[in-house]
Amino acid sequence: MTFGDFVTATALVGHELMLFAAVGIGIGGISDLVVDLIWICRSLWRRVFVYGRFARADSDTLHPAQKPGTIAIFIPAWDEAAVIEPMLRHAVSAWVNGDWRIYVGAYPNDPKTIEAIERVGSPRIRLVVGPRPGPTTKADCLNTLWARLEADEITEGRRFKAIALHDAEDVVHPFEISLYDRMIEQFDLVQLPVLPLIDKRSRWIGGHYNDEFAESHSKTIVVREAIGASIPAAGVGCAFARDTLAKLAVLRDGAPFDADSLTEDYELGLRLAEIGGRAAFVRLPFKGDGSVVAVRAHFPATIEAAVRQKARWMAGIALSGWDRLGWSGGLAEGWMRVHDRRAPIAALILLAAYGALILTAFVTAAQWYWGYPAINPPRLLAPLLWIALVLMLWRLLMRCFFVTRAYGFAEGLLSIPRTIISNIIAMMAARAAISLYIHMMKAGKVRWDKTTHSFPDMEAK
Repeated sequence: MTFGDFVTATALVGHELMLFAAVGIGIGGISDLVVDLIWICRSLWRRVFVYGRFARADSDTLHPAQKPGTIAIFIPAWDEAAVIEPMLRHAVSAWVNGDWRIYVGAYPNDPKTIEAIERVGSPRIRLVVGPRPGPTTKADCLNTLWARLEADEITEGRRFKAIALHDAEDVVHPFEISLYDRMIEQFDLVQLPVLPLIDKRSRWIGGHYNDEFAESHSKTIVVREAIGASIPAAGVGCAFARDTLAKLAVLRDGAPFDADSLTEDYELGLRLAEIGGRAAFVRLPFKGDGSVVAVRAHFPATIEAAVRQKARWMAGIALSGWDRLGWSGGLAEGWMRVHDRRAPIAALILLAAYGALILTAFVTAAQWYWGYPAINPPRLLAPLLWIALVLMLWRLLMRCFFVTRAYGFAEGLLSIPRTIISNIIAMMAARAAISLYIHMMKAGKVRWDKTTHSFPDMEAK
């Protein structure tokens, strides 16, 4: 094969990759565009016909709970000695009102975490050391906390109203207990926005989480709720009605959380919808500082940690979720499950797109430098590329809008180039997710693949 033949073959391969990527980006882009249009129409309708007639509720105007009850907060903790103490101290100082109790799950072979929890010394905190050495799974730890809560109810002769979930690195909001107490009277699941904290040491890697959550928890979940699809729990900043968790526990031999799941929180939201439970995504303005009632936390700041976390999410939702949850539900639910499970295919499309760009750059350089003749692409390629380009530009503008709304204009602009980082992490995570899924299928069980966490200096804020 001559070098000219190699250039020709490379051009043909580049065209095929480009065609595949253009079709994939077009299909995914149209789906995203429909989500955007639904969100835009819903927002305009509410602004004109709802907020034009009624003042929007906020933390000052929200009616208090009709029957106040005790909120239990479950925090699973494995190897969290670095963050659990400041997290708990902040929660105790932030939640000055309301009736609540924190249950922290630890393991007998994790003495540093146990010592950190005990140092807080609050009567509102229950340390629950599980019977098995860790790590088991996050869901298994949550089930241990559930068992302790049921035992406390019998001993104390009372029943908790709701169970909220948090992670050991979360910065809780002062108003969230009051919000759960009020909204759980109407819904079986209440999910608050999750807004990652800006990490100045990792504006590109850690920052891509800000971009994704700003869009997902301002638009996608809102659309899911609007079209009647299930709302997946985020695992933090969410509360379940105690009686609803009890119903799910009956279906699972007394344990509401599935210890064999990589993404027990996501699945729990979908399982709740299957038994007829009602869920709400609540974005409530907080009068104290003009923000929204939300959960904030630092997310992974390195490529390795981000890939591991994204791989776990992808394996649990897109791969294992297909096996475990199937495709039950109506048209809206099916559409959203496709949206959730498309991540591995989307990563393959991205890989094809970047590969096509590299090959095209090489062929163009060869044609310019050595004078090789141009290879005509398929007729459909040009219009498909234009469609894909327009959809990609729209996608970037929408992300920039939501990030600007959550974090300001500077972060909104940064979200555009950060998309490249997000794409690279997604492609790496897809490969790792497939390996994780295969290993999980062979082993027949999952293990807690914990992310290393950090907690912000609250005194400096």
